[in-house]
Amino acid sequence: MNSILQKLGGFFRRLFALGGSSTLCDRCKWDYGDACRRPERPNATSCPDFKGK
Repeated sequence: MNSILQKLGGFFRRLFALGGSSTLCDRCKWDYGDACRRPERPNATSCPDFKGK
């Protein structure tokens, strides 16, 4: 059930992406210094740690 909700959440994030960009890092609260160490950064299109600013 949790994976279905994650897929739906990802779909809606992509559907309503701000500024037409599907990159999450520019809008994430972890986008400063070395707070995020994910290899997808800075061009992540999906991220389990994403939190909006």
